[in-house]
Amino acid sequence: MKLSSPVFYPNRPIRTLLRLVLCGLILTGCTPISPPTPAPLEPTPPGAVEPTPPRPEEPAPPGADDTIEILIEPFRFIEQNNPSRAIDPGLLIQGDAASSGDETYTFAQRPRYLPGELVDYVAQPGDTVPALAARFNTTSDEIMRNNPIIPADATTMPPGFPMKIPIHYRNPWGSAYQILPDALFGYGPYDVGFNPRAEVDRKPGWFKYYSAYVSQRSRRGGEIVQSIADDYSISPKLLLAILEYLTGALSEPRQPAEQKLTGVFGFPGVNSQSLNAQYNRLADYLNAAFYEYREGRMLTYELRDGQYYWADPWQNAASIALMQYFSRVLEPDAFFRAIGPDGFRRTYETLWGEIPPDAVTIEGSLTQPELRLPFEDNQSWAYTGGPHAAWGSSQPYAALDFAPPSSKTGCTPSDLWVVAPADGTVVRTATGLVILDLDGDGSERTGWNLLFLHLLTTSIPPIGTVVKTGDYLGHPSCDGGRSTGTHVHIARKYNGEWVSAGGILPFTLDGWHAEYGIGPYVGYLKRHSAIVIANSSADVSSLIHRGPAYVPTQTPTPKPRSTR
Repeated sequence: MKLSSPVFYPNRPIRTLLRLVLCGLILTGCTPISPPTPAPLEPTPPGAVEPTPPRPEEPAPPGADDTIEILIEPFRFIEQNNPSRAIDPGLLIQGDAASSGDETYTFAQRPRYLPGELVDYVAQPGDTVPALAARFNTTSDEIMRNNPIIPADATTMPPGFPMKIPIHYRNPWGSAYQILPDALFGYGPYDVGFNPRAEVDRKPGWFKYYSAYVSQRSRRGGEIVQSIADDYSISPKLLLAILEYLTGALSEPRQPAEQKLTGVFGFPGVNSQSLNAQYNRLADYLNAAFYEYREGRMLTYELRDGQYYWADPWQNAASIALMQYFSRVLEPDAFFRAIGPDGFRRTYETLWGEIPPDAVTIEGSLTQPELRLPFEDNQSWAYTGGPHAAWGSSQPYAALDFAPPSSKTGCTPSDLWVVAPADGTVVRTATGLVILDLDGDGSERTGWNLLFLHLLTTSIPPIGTVVKTGDYLGHPSCDGGRSTGTHVHIARKYNGEWVSAGGILPFTLDGWHAEYGIGPYVGYLKRHSAIVIANSSADVSSLIHRGPAYVPTQTPTPKPRSTR
């Protein structure tokens, strides 16, 4: 049975969602909780894939334990220059109060459901049954039992698909107001034709005059944003809108004398203070929050005064990612303004126009196209890296690593070839990097795309090259990003979103399915009963063969002879 058989309602609103509302009440006798003293964060070097092999120490993905310093000057702009964000008394809905200083913000609370009570839910793009089970504090089996039309092998739910989900109440739930649809988070179809530098130049703000020396040349502000968007596959509109919300850089003709872009997004570390470094840290953090929630993790957030919330189960990943970020860098009063209808969303729509009400990039029953292993027939390569970061150091764990056989260690380029796992077109190249578009439209923004990293730069084909399955893409090396050993790093994207290598839609090559391990770089490939275990040392257990299985000729065991 196919999921497309029911009648779906992609434009139907989720009636049960209640909007975030803010009110300015004086709350006497209320003292905010003092924020805990955060442990200092080690700076994360920006914009590069973690080295392999050998496998580095497991990074801690940004999440509930990650704390970002608040930098006063950038955020003071929000208070002084946004009178339009005053609270609308007409939006007041009585509910549980969240207090901060002299102000009390009240947002609607859902009923205290009975354990296992069935509630209505309308599927959103990218939803999966396991993730929904985690968000509603139930089990996949319970969801399947109450929605028998869903097939057992379902991947993504069709957007608009009505469901009944048993819920187990958690307290307190956070805001149900959706700031941004998921379709506007990734660098996908809604960004086709968008040129960050040209758009910045068209705005009246002072950011058009900003430049910095990045990657051995001077780059304008819009070019820095373009590079970050390409690397992390995050919408440049979103990256620019965050900068505008915090600083007014795209709308204010003159930069205030006291305002600096140093440490502008609130990430600490002496090596992370430039705009480029801050954007790398921001993109890494947002990706972690988005994909963790999308897969049913990172379900809580904590404000700077200690207030603690469970993510509303009806929320979407992009909104939760923004809530996670703003909860770290803004004081509570500014946080509640930012996540409401007159906060960040208003800034986004002022810059880029009204958000489309039916924006969808991940349809129902998503399946991966047929892919082969990325090396030639009758060769055995080592599976040196299980699911790990596609770019940067955090989620999603969308990439796999393979290393060619070699008698040398370190970064000696191999004479062997990385080959195309499917027909496609080379649509972007950079140092050590190839993006292969699989749907024939020549755009990295749409459809299935494969990223290859650490190819020998001089061996990769030019942009526009059309390849067939098995054609050469380049020699494995250490070019691009950081690497301590020759290998190829490969990851999938669909409509601008990374696709995790494990889980409900596993990375599959010649029938080998990737499975998660206990952390990044570990795990295994499985085909039928055969298992290949990821190992950065490239030992025999990590070898995977492309072609007919090698079966040694059986040698008859000699019978014991009598000595008489």
